[in-house]
Amino acid sequence: MLMRTDPFRELDRVTQQLLGPGTWSRPSAMPMDAYREGDQYVVAFDLPGVTADAIDIDVERNMLTVKAERRPVAKADDVQMELSERPLGIFSRQIVLADTLDTEHIQADYDAGVLTLRIPIAERAKPRKISIGVGPGHREISG
Repeated sequence: MLMRTDPFRELDRVTQQLLGPGTWSRPSAMPMDAYREGDQYVVAFDLPGVTADAIDIDVERNMLTVKAERRPVAKADDVQMELSERPLGIFSRQIVLADTLDTEHIQADYDAGVLTLRIPIAERAKPRKISIGVGPGHREISG
């Protein structure tokens, strides 16, 4: 139901390590999990240290785009950074959603640095039983 659009993810990861944080013109990828749970797909993105107001979710046709920005922590004038390993900048992920998903009813929750999207399967894509009646040409479809 979900198709990955970044077949070169490992190359992106190595490039990110070499080139540093993402920018609006060259965002970094974010790790994710995707799985089916009953009549919906769940997609979870790791975004530790990102505030909810710095996350942008868009759906255009079948393309789901998640962008987030991890900003530097505000520092007092007398603070000198000794070590900074946590990546800052722009993170983005695009996923092509199958036509069988209901993009009008996506739910998004953000808790403990994890953005979770729940995407229901469209009613038209759910399995249906076809009952067979007696007589020629008599078939009913039930939901």
